[in-house]
Amino acid sequence: MESMRRTIKSLLTTNRVWKSFFRHGRVSNDLNRALVITSNVVLHLHPVKVRKDSVRFGYTLGLGGISCLLFIILVFTGVLLAFYYVPSAALAYQSIKDIEMVVSYGRILRNMHRWAAHGMVITVLLHMCRVFYTNSYSKPREFNWVVGVGLLLLTLGLSFTGYLLPWDQLAFWAITVGTSMASYAPVIGEKIRYFLLGGNIVGQGALIRFYVLHCFVLPSVMVLAMALHFWRIRKDGGISGPELATANESESISAFPERSYGLMEVVEGTEITAERIPENTVFTWTHLIPKELLATIVVLTALNLITVFFNAPLEEMANATVTPNPAKAPWYFLGLQELVHYSAFFGGVLLPALIVVGLVVLPYTDVRGTDPGVWFSPKRKTQNAIFSILVLLMFALIIVGTFFRGQNWKMQWPW
Repeated sequence: MESMRRTIKSLLTTNRVWKSFFRHGRVSNDLNRALVITSNVVLHLHPVKVRKDSVRFGYTLGLGGISCLLFIILVFTGVLLAFYYVPSAALAYQSIKDIEMVVSYGRILRNMHRWAAHGMVITVLLHMCRVFYTNSYSKPREFNWVVGVGLLLLTLGLSFTGYLLPWDQLAFWAITVGTSMASYAPVIGEKIRYFLLGGNIVGQGALIRFYVLHCFVLPSVMVLAMALHFWRIRKDGGISGPELATANESESISAFPERSYGLMEVVEGTEITAERIPENTVFTWTHLIPKELLATIVVLTALNLITVFFNAPLEEMANATVTPNPAKAPWYFLGLQELVHYSAFFGGVLLPALIVVGLVVLPYTDVRGTDPGVWFSPKRKTQNAIFSILVLLMFALIIVGTFFRGQNWKMQWPW
């Protein structure tokens, strides 16, 4: 029986068809562990080996991979929804009702798309915080941090443009408020608003533009930016992690991480001796991929549970003559709306511009690059404190705008 099983397995895995798909044998040795990564169109985004520290869940929290997974879910569910959605001011709302009530599993599909979108905004924000607190943007990863800032803006743009498509009261007035905030920019503010709306009010022109941006333009740019982001991770030395340190060094070996494994190193003709240190890398296939698969299962399970028990909001059909009080922007812009309440220019223009510019130049101002890959390094107390205060302030403003603002934007208790 055993010999028959081996014979069948041999026939299946040694024939020409199998080998045309898989260019490596069983993953039982280091060579095939490397080939399974380099010969796979998806897995080759990973390096063959990664730092031991980078595969610890407590270090990365899996936030980058989860963000990518949520984007894939959004593309998949978005394509299915597009088969039934009609981007017309007269028919959009009814098409959403049909998706929920008529299309098989349509409500589940829409719920999953909506909650995955909110989840991606949250995970991308948290991923940026993780990169900051571990100083993973320091040299040579400065440019990839800038790409990450672009990905954050694209994520917000995707969520914002998709917000209007249900064409209900919530979507209509959220976009009305959001685009009004954009108009506060001097000189070009009104032009930006006119470009987004295709006119002066939220109507058919706005719906078509938001539909095209949400379904075609921004996803295409997002895919290109993600590809660049992953490529730069590979080229910048892989996922960041604490640098190696040894006892007897005449020069810092951590400056040459790609050559810092062994008894003796030679750099530009200068001999650097060091004590033997443990191998700091492990194979991606056996250490990282299983954890990514486990994270995928956990995220899909959690998303399905949320999808089943919590329905995506859908109010009455959009009506420009009935204004809700208060009219609120999408939740991730409520912090800015709260600030706009006090100063339109400061909250709607100056502060967002300062935040974006500050994030872009941040890695180029940290010239020391202290303790890369170390959570909350004591050498970076000032940077961590300032960043934490800004993040907590923004979340506090979002909470205030969500729960403590009532009619005419007056403060009220949420109960």
